Amino acid sequence: MSPELSSRARALALPYYEDALPAHDEFHANRVRDLALRLAADVTGPVDEDLLAAAAWLHDIGRPLERTGEVDDHGRWAAREVSELLATEGVSEDRLAAVQHCLRTHSIRSNSPDPESIEAKLLFDADKLDAIGAVGIVRLAEIVGERSGRSGVRCAVIDDTAATREVTTAKRDVSLLREWASERLTALHTEPAQRLGASRWEYVADFFERFDEEIGPDATR
Repeated sequence: MSPELSSRARALALPYYEDALPAHDEFHANRVRDLALRLAADVTGPVDEDLLAAAAWLHDIGRPLERTGEVDDHGRWAAREVSELLATEGVSEDRLAAVQHCLRTHSIRSNSPDPESIEAKLLFDADKLDAIGAVGIVRLAEIVGERSGRSGVRCAVIDDTAATREVTTAKRDVSLLREWASERLTALHTEPAQRLGASRWEYVADFFERFDEEIGPDATR
């Protein structure tokens, strides 16, 4: 894999992550890059790994601005932003368009277009896999915390402090993490990602089973 485009993309992307919160910081981008290349090695057919790695570094550069309300859609914003960034780096129009497609389609939002190229599908899958498994549970909890901080609503409550001590795992607070992980598992496009996702889901299921056993008035652990 030629590191030319990906190394330039990394250098361009890092300043954008300086104001990022942990769930969408440069370390997340790096994990997504590593996962995407891991998946790429296990798919049938050619993959432009340099382009894929570049898109992974750039995919969340708009997250800090989205968090503060300065942009509505960080994927679409990033696609516009890299048009200028990569054009000044001498990137050809077809490769620029391919990166932009990856950025526009990496989100799981219902209004996001579907990824069509293999690079876009691999980026989407790698991004979703970083929200499944042990790391994924931590990231999803961080995202819930971010939303709680922005809205002022306590949306990450673990336990019910009322007199009844009602277990909250069936309520939106904790079950939201399970729902988000499951949603990402079912959205995966490529077969290697689906295999890895199924393996990571086993940990998620075990985690929530243990969670249920630890919390509430009838806790068994």
